[in-house]
Amino acid sequence: MLDPKLIRESPDLVRAAIAKKHLTVDLDAVLGADAAWRSLLQESEHLRSVQKAANAAMAALPKGSAEFVAKVAEMKAVSAQLKGRDGALKAAEERCREAMLTLPNLPHASVPEGRTPEQNVVFSTHGDPAGTGRAAVPHWDIPGFSRLFDFERGAKVTGAGFPFFVGDGARLVRALINFFLEEDSRAGYIEVSPPILVNAASATATGQLPDKEGQMYETTPDRLFAVPTAEVPLTNFFRDEILDESALPIRRCAYSPCFRREAGSYGKDVRGLNRVHQFDKVELLKWVHPSSSYGELDGLRDDAEALLRKLEIPYRVLLMCGGELGFAQSKKYDLEVWAAGQRRWLEVSSCSNFEAFQARRAQIRYRSRQTGKAELVHTLNGSGLAVPRVLAALLENNLEADGRVRIPAALVPHFGKEHLSFA
Repeated sequence: MLDPKLIRESPDLVRAAIAKKHLTVDLDAVLGADAAWRSLLQESEHLRSVQKAANAAMAALPKGSAEFVAKVAEMKAVSAQLKGRDGALKAAEERCREAMLTLPNLPHASVPEGRTPEQNVVFSTHGDPAGTGRAAVPHWDIPGFSRLFDFERGAKVTGAGFPFFVGDGARLVRALINFFLEEDSRAGYIEVSPPILVNAASATATGQLPDKEGQMYETTPDRLFAVPTAEVPLTNFFRDEILDESALPIRRCAYSPCFRREAGSYGKDVRGLNRVHQFDKVELLKWVHPSSSYGELDGLRDDAEALLRKLEIPYRVLLMCGGELGFAQSKKYDLEVWAAGQRRWLEVSSCSNFEAFQARRAQIRYRSRQTGKAELVHTLNGSGLAVPRVLAALLENNLEADGRVRIPAALVPHFGKEHLSFA
């Protein structure tokens, strides 16, 4: 959520920032809802001041006097007006809040202009894609792939995009999760095991609602949402709390299964492990002081990159243009791995700064040592990492001529052997 004062005082700045994201938002409607609420609030406050003054005057008058009786009548009239205003004021406040929730976060000044993926900026590259995977084929075409990654039976049991991982396939997924968590813990993140269902307040705080209802799985009648990422429960860990400034930055990591409808996905993007509706991911999250949040973003990205370097996977870092930013993000880097069999880049992590956008919705604050006031923290998160596409790149890049897949040295202690066999 944006600062209401910024919206009121600098609407043109807000319009320009929203335009940089190439989103369509009725800012005039938001300003109108805010003005209507504030007008009713002022009327109510005026009536309360009249009520307070009449109450003070009554205290100085003899009970039963004509003046006292007149003030009693005045008090009743004002009370009746206030009672009528209270319902309208509450409704106007809710309309204003709902309108404010439609406004996206504003992009940071360093975010490049652009609307399409082609306009993202290559920030850095690591490794040599050209020298990777001489025996590579798309992972779904590796002989025996379906024995370890059974999409057909998953579709029978649940639906498309819900594969079974079998035998060494399941073992390799578990090895990757353990590797990510242990490396993230060494980097200073405290591990958390979060709930995988969240309420609407939690999804609203992180910006999933009211923006991504169509992408989320929802339960009835409880109206709980299966997490699209551990970002949602983890961010809300400190919802409605005031932190000690000396505790910042706070770093946490969490593994969870993730659930996404991925409506509208089709073609090569959804083949094999490229895009599934249930997948495993380790999330990195930071609550930081506003003065250090962009330095912390660089550190977050470095932590995610370190995992890819240890897995010996060529990758590149993209600085996302305005049109490729999400609803809640101020700045975002995407990490993409090279999948040699498909001859394409696959995104495995997004590292984002949300500034105070999520914290304002969630009321996550810190007590300033300088002013003594409660101030909003900045929140950042990134995947450290998402399993399916990392797995796809490992299978394709490390496929050997005999049909086995070489396991990177850093992963061997977790997997237990140096090769994955499909036999």
